Amino acid sequence: MALNIVWIAFFIIAFLIACVKLIVFHDTEIFKVLVEGMFDSAKSSVVDVGFSLAGTMIFFLGIMNIAEKAGAINLIARWLNPFMKRLFPEVPDKHPAMGEMVMNFSANMLGLDNAATPFGLKAMQSLQSLNPNKETATNAQIMFLVLHTSGLTLIPLSIITYRLAAGSTQPASIFIPCVLGTISATLASIIIVGIRQRIKWDFVLIASLLGMTAFVVGLLVLVGRMENAQREAFSKISGNLILFAIVVTIIIGGVWKKVSVFDAFIEGAKNGFDVVLKILPYLVGMLVAIRVFRDSGALTYVTNGLTYVIGLTGLNTDFTPALPIAIMRPFSGSGARGLMIDTLKTHGPDSFVGQLGSTLFGSTDTTFYILALYFGSVGIKKVRYAVWAGIMADIIGVIAAIIISYQFFR
Repeated sequence: MALNIVWIAFFIIAFLIACVKLIVFHDTEIFKVLVEGMFDSAKSSVVDVGFSLAGTMIFFLGIMNIAEKAGAINLIARWLNPFMKRLFPEVPDKHPAMGEMVMNFSANMLGLDNAATPFGLKAMQSLQSLNPNKETATNAQIMFLVLHTSGLTLIPLSIITYRLAAGSTQPASIFIPCVLGTISATLASIIIVGIRQRIKWDFVLIASLLGMTAFVVGLLVLVGRMENAQREAFSKISGNLILFAIVVTIIIGGVWKKVSVFDAFIEGAKNGFDVVLKILPYLVGMLVAIRVFRDSGALTYVTNGLTYVIGLTGLNTDFTPALPIAIMRPFSGSGARGLMIDTLKTHGPDSFVGQLGSTLFGSTDTTFYILALYFGSVGIKKVRYAVWAGIMADIIGVIAAIIISYQFFR
């Protein structure tokens, strides 16, 4: 619903602004610009984005299938179980919901979106079996949803893929910033919901949270003390090194577990083109709408308005051109993806705005869509405090992403 409203609004607002420019300012070229932009964007969405996306998506989905067959998700599940028991005290230790939630988070962390959603829906159904009031969300369901919307990811595969498609020479430079951003949003989710639910803050839980916080703060302090050249080299080398190391580790793990590695790769890679075909209509639709919205001048007005308001506070406003991505992200993944791709094309994927926009996209998730999908799947109508808790975590994730990007890219 939200995406439908946003898509319609882009065209109507662009049309109204164009009418004002034609009638009041006698801009006789404005509708020509809009129509040419529509055709150009529709073409480039397929040729420049879709085809470029296919190769990278095919390769990494093949690699991720090796990881899944080698048991990487189950391994992460075992690591997370002691932590999970503290966050979900209402769920019995051996209840299926606990394992399904861990599998959902593990799949998300590995970038296995296709596997994460079935696990998540199954987990929500299992949690619903423990729910005494079927139309009202339980504490466990809210904790699960808000954690899920924080979008914790260890491999920001899709973002790196879009940056490659946009011609980035440093596509993995956002690897560590995205991980730090999602960790910050996840920490915020746990603290906000944990305080609201009055969960028991024992040694294991506190130590885990302090460990994640220390990792984020320590890395930011380390990067903050570097010179610009050192920071750029660190971001470039560390991101690419970690990504390649993960690929090699997955392959070695597959060999160790006696997986037919290449066959598993081919099996997973076959899904790559299917994924691209599925998202291509969304990309074309949103990129054309955003191009019209931008060519009419509407996006410039929004950005200038945000820049003016933020400038009144005395803060640096270099980050404001990327803010529309953060505003769109909780409502629509497709819309935010389109804005990110447009930002990469307009400002350059390796510019500060391009890198910040990529980090913003990777630091939060589609809160309203996830709430509607998961709660709707089990018939929950009363979501209690899930919405405001998710939005607060999103805001903290956005602020963290901006701070992290300034540390890494400025």
